[in-house]
Amino acid sequence: MTADTRIQDVQEPITKAPDEVRKIIERVLQLEKDKLYLRTPRGINDDILKIIKEVVQ
Repeated sequence: MTADTRIQDVQEPITKAPDEVRKIIERVLQLEKDKLYLRTPRGINDDILKIIKEVVQ
């Protein structure tokens, strides 16, 4: 199994997910990347909940 195959296997649930789910995943990943530099990323759960509510509505 090559590295490309393994990456595709990992990303498959994301690529086959409905548009709403993909939007949530992409925005949450970006939020996590933005907060990586923080020693204690406060309020991330609230931010994730806000993202989910925005996409679902």
